Amino acid sequence: LEIQKKIENSIIKIKQFSSGIHQGKIKPQKFSYFQNLLLIGIGGSILGTQLLQNALIFEKASMQFYFLDNTDPDGIDLVLKKIGKELEQTLTIIISKSGKTTETMNTMYEVRRSYSKLGLDFTKHAVAITNENSRLSTLANREKWLDSFTIWKWIGGRTSIFSAVGLLPAALLGLDINKLLDGAKKMDEITRFSKIENNPAALLAWTWYHAGEGKGKKDMVILPYKDRLIFLSRYLQQLIMESLGKQKNVEGTKINHGLTVYGNKGSTDQHALLQQLIEGPANFFVTFIEVMKDRESISIEVERGVTSGDFLQAFLIGTQNILFQRGRQSICITIEEINEQTLASLIALYERAVGIYAFLIGINAYNQPGVEAGKKLTKDIIKLLLKIQKHLKAFPQKQFTASELSDELGVQENTETIFRLLLRLSKNGRVKKIIHKNVFSCRFQAN
Repeated sequence: LEIQKKIENSIIKIKQFSSGIHQGKIKPQKFSYFQNLLLIGIGGSILGTQLLQNALIFEKASMQFYFLDNTDPDGIDLVLKKIGKELEQTLTIIISKSGKTTETMNTMYEVRRSYSKLGLDFTKHAVAITNENSRLSTLANREKWLDSFTIWKWIGGRTSIFSAVGLLPAALLGLDINKLLDGAKKMDEITRFSKIENNPAALLAWTWYHAGEGKGKKDMVILPYKDRLIFLSRYLQQLIMESLGKQKNVEGTKINHGLTVYGNKGSTDQHALLQQLIEGPANFFVTFIEVMKDRESISIEVERGVTSGDFLQAFLIGTQNILFQRGRQSICITIEEINEQTLASLIALYERAVGIYAFLIGINAYNQPGVEAGKKLTKDIIKLLLKIQKHLKAFPQKQFTASELSDELGVQENTETIFRLLLRLSKNGRVKKIIHKNVFSCRFQAN
């Protein structure tokens, strides 16, 4: 009951904030309302909103949508250039569960600097979505940002689309979050049936288990035959691979399990990976997503009695039939049309199937030790980068090869990493590179 109350209060707050933005009650320094929405996050913090926006907003959105999901300087510059001086009309949402996500916090810093360069107060445009009492929550409260929304610790990024992470951007973009929640709720109810034949998530999980013999022996190819669902394969890629790619089961036995997910869209794949799927190794199974409704307007015939949508369905059925004839396994999920309820139901179906499949093979679907290990190594590399720069500055006249520098720093096992760091530092004008005919013998010194 306590959790239910927290969720209800969060939804009320989301609706009130969204309504305040669109009615001009919440405004930056000079403007009556925001025209643009910039989302900063990574992985599940962004992918869900990308899927919702691309699938459901086929007319004009309430706000122009931009997102930054990487710490790539070029990518940040490209998005900020698109926004330009409209940054003054831009609401920026920063999403980080821990409040310490490196990619997200780096990007926030750069965006904040862009606001300052235009003479704008970043805090009058900023909203946080994060854990209670996280570093980001503390910053937002101290600086009096527009608002801060809670992600509860028991919600993982890849399963956060029905929390403030997905619902707040959806509401701001003009989607009906009541319908989203209703679609997810209905799927949640029917995936609790104990009889497997009446439980679509159990059936879906069983097909994965059967196809891969419970060991993930086959890749999962996602082929939605609908342009609106182009982000579905990327969304499911994270949901499934981060949840089911585990070295050990819950008993601690090493199993190195995973389900590799990839895909594009139909009928684009008729001209891409389909040739290999038909004639290459049978190391996969396909999930076709079929949508019955073609478009909002009247159907247009491209041949007498035939529309573009007829061809799209024919491509799907033809592809599925040829795969069957060649002994390739496939599943087809059919949806009448794409709207808030049906898309939310589809997402909820996969979330529940992941949980059931994980139970079948005895793993924890809701941790990610591999990701955490990668983050730790990243921190170690940044420490090494700082050591390199400090050492070069301490001997400004001296030149070093990567091997010599690794010896002096006492990290001979990291010579290759040091060489790569030096190459990048030199390319960006932060150290000087002395060229040698053998690239590995190039020398470096402080600029």
